[in-house]
Amino acid sequence: MAELTENMVVLLSALANKDCRKLCHRVVDSLCGREPPHRGDYSATWSLQEWLQLLDSLTALFRLAVVNNISDEVVLSQLSDVSSSQAEVVLSVLRAREEEIRCALLDRTNSISSATLQDFDWQLKLALSSDKISSLHTPLLSLSLDVRENGVLRPVTLEMNRDELGMLISSLESANKVKHIKCIRDIYTLL
Repeated sequence: MAELTENMVVLLSALANKDCRKLCHRVVDSLCGREPPHRGDYSATWSLQEWLQLLDSLTALFRLAVVNNISDEVVLSQLSDVSSSQAEVVLSVLRAREEEIRCALLDRTNSISSATLQDFDWQLKLALSSDKISSLHTPLLSLSLDVRENGVLRPVTLEMNRDELGMLISSLESANKVKHIKCIRDIYTLL
């Protein structure tokens, strides 16, 4: 997690605990797609540049702490130059709204594509022969995907050999969009 700048620590120290809590909740609101904190409410406290830097730093702290599942001790170490009561305020807002932040970040990631993988099932088959070759002995994977696109569940079935499965796994790993990649890799080792 990136270290908070000393300037950000000084900026946050300019607030009373009550105001710090209110600002942190508004930053989380903004992160979750709701109304952000208003600059006018804090114009007497910070310049525009300081305000933007503080918002960016707090947003990054909340986002990174949730995405990387950072412990309380690490978060507090990032806020070591802030008064302990304000650091506790920031941490309490983070923990109170952690699941909400996680859901907002997941929704933002999922909205990149209208299609999402809901479920999958697989079968391993052994093709012994075909109409062209009398002795084939080729393992085949039948992969059934349930894809939700625009609210409609659509089944997709793929049948692939070992090389095609290897290419699929490489594509999915590079895209990093399927959380069940370990299971698919385990299937590949069975082939």
